[in-house]
Amino acid sequence: MNSEIPEIGVGMLGYAFMGRAHSNALRSIPFAIDPPPAIPRLVAVCGRDEAALKAMAARYGYAATYTDWRDMLADERIQLFDNGGPNDTHAEPCIAAAEAGKHVFCEKPLARTAVEAKAMLDAVNKAGVKHGVAFNYRFVPAIRQAKLLIDSGALGRIYHFRAMYLQEWILPHYHTPRLWRMDKSRAGTGAIGDLAAHIVDLGRYLVGEVKSVSGLTRTFIEERPLPDGRGMGKVDVDDAFVATVEFANGAIGSLEGTRLAAGRKNYEVLEVNGEKGSLRFNLERLNELEVYWVDDEPDTTQGFHKVMVTESVHPWLQHWWPPGHIIGWEHTFIHELTHFLDSIVNDKPVAPVGATFEDGYRAALVCDAIVESALRRRQIDIA
Repeated sequence: MNSEIPEIGVGMLGYAFMGRAHSNALRSIPFAIDPPPAIPRLVAVCGRDEAALKAMAARYGYAATYTDWRDMLADERIQLFDNGGPNDTHAEPCIAAAEAGKHVFCEKPLARTAVEAKAMLDAVNKAGVKHGVAFNYRFVPAIRQAKLLIDSGALGRIYHFRAMYLQEWILPHYHTPRLWRMDKSRAGTGAIGDLAAHIVDLGRYLVGEVKSVSGLTRTFIEERPLPDGRGMGKVDVDDAFVATVEFANGAIGSLEGTRLAAGRKNYEVLEVNGEKGSLRFNLERLNELEVYWVDDEPDTTQGFHKVMVTESVHPWLQHWWPPGHIIGWEHTFIHELTHFLDSIVNDKPVAPVGATFEDGYRAALVCDAIVESALRRRQIDIA
């Protein structure tokens, strides 16, 4: 390995879904990005299950394991704390990591509530460390291309933003137990924190700040079997939500999310309509961006047309394959963590390309407002 490329010691909290996604990206960066801004050195992984930790360490090459994140943060080899744990393990470890002078990267949603997110934001600002939130869909090349088009003025004035994020994994026939994602004390919210956080962030990223929301939530299945098989447990978070939003720049939009949409696996779709054209994106076809320009002659195009975002001139595609050779969901984390490492070693800003704890906090404000609006049955202004 090139001795001139710095190393960054990484401590990972979490060995499940997100811990694996982040670890795969960190392992891939030195081989995929030429040259990488830094070589991630996988110092340690932390979690509660020692057998699972040992398997994770062996699989991804972590040098050590810890069952207490406090002990891991005391490891002086770690410069970057990567938090891939459940929502209730975001605030306290991230704040402690910042106070220990470590850079912090945290899964979304940043916190269970905006109040909790604000404490995390204050901590990283006070410590002066780099901070990022894993809103990885900013790092889909097609989404980044959409952002560049919007910022260039190609769409003109933006009128509408609409987004849906639909999944099906808790439908009754799957017999999904009451997992931590259905426990308010651990997750904060249900589909709102799980799915709305992503599309709220994309709305802010592409269009601008949200001024007000009006929301409706629903819990369709109010009890589920406990994971240990000992009876039933109450589901005290939302299964689904819908919301209308008003942006500070005058645009209006709608948001919808559910984990009970039969046939939808990971269906995140969005559309932006402006005075000069429209853009449409579907995460399940993440190499494509649909575009329509009002100045196109009627005899050359009818409605939207698909653009394959796989050319080397498109964002991040210079690191990958010849045109038309598609990339996947896992590549978004490689782009995201490469950007974050570059921000650390070259003292560059994480925003506006990446999401910071400021973005995580602002998304949490909108998510909290959807909950409040549903409870109070009225429109809520975002403070």
